[in-house]
Amino acid sequence: MKRVAILISGGGSNMVTLVQSMTGDHPARPVLVLANNPDAGGLQKAADLGVDTAVVDHRPFGKDRAAFEAALMQQLSAANPDIICLAGFMRILTPEFTRAWQGRMLNIHPSLLPKYKGLHTHARAIEAGDAEHGCSVHEVTAELDDGPILGQARVPVLAGDTPDQLAARVLPMEHKLYPAVLRRFAEGDRTPVYLP
Repeated sequence: MKRVAILISGGGSNMVTLVQSMTGDHPARPVLVLANNPDAGGLQKAADLGVDTAVVDHRPFGKDRAAFEAALMQQLSAANPDIICLAGFMRILTPEFTRAWQGRMLNIHPSLLPKYKGLHTHARAIEAGDAEHGCSVHEVTAELDDGPILGQARVPVLAGDTPDQLAARVLPMEHKLYPAVLRRFAEGDRTPVYLP
C-alpha cells in the first residue's frame, strides 16, 4: 500500500477528491495533508476525513526557502510518504527539494501543458483565443510546471467566457483527472490518462 502526502495552500478541493478516492481496492492511502498556510480551509476538511494534518507556515521563513523546505522535509519524513501530491500548493519548490522526491511527486495544473505555465492560466487561454482549455497532471521536476505529463482533461472555451467561468468548468475535470492519475501512478503505471 503506497503512502500519500498531499500539500495544499487553500480550500483543498482537489485534496478532498484525492482522499475520498483512496478507499477499497485503491493501491494508496492518505497519510498526511500538509499546508503552508495555517488558515488553509483544506486542513479542517482533511481532519474531518480522518487524515493527519500539519502546517509549516512559510511566512516566518521570509526569503529563506531552504529553511522552509527543511521544515517541510521534517514533516514529510515523519509521515514517510511514497508519493507526494501537490494540490493547489502555492509555493515554488527549489530544485534541491524536487530532486529529493524525483519520480514520486505529482502536481495538477489548470492548463493544457506545456501551454500557460505559472499563474492566470484561464485568462491567458481566453486572451489567446484558444478553442479549448483544461488541466494537466504531471510529474514535478526542477522546472516550473514541467515534467512528464501523466494526464490531461479538456473543456471547450465558450464565447464570452470570463476567467472565473472557465475556471469553474475546469475544476470538475480536475476532480476527475487527479484521482484517476494517482491511482494509475500508485499502481506503477505512468501511461497518461486522457479525459475528453
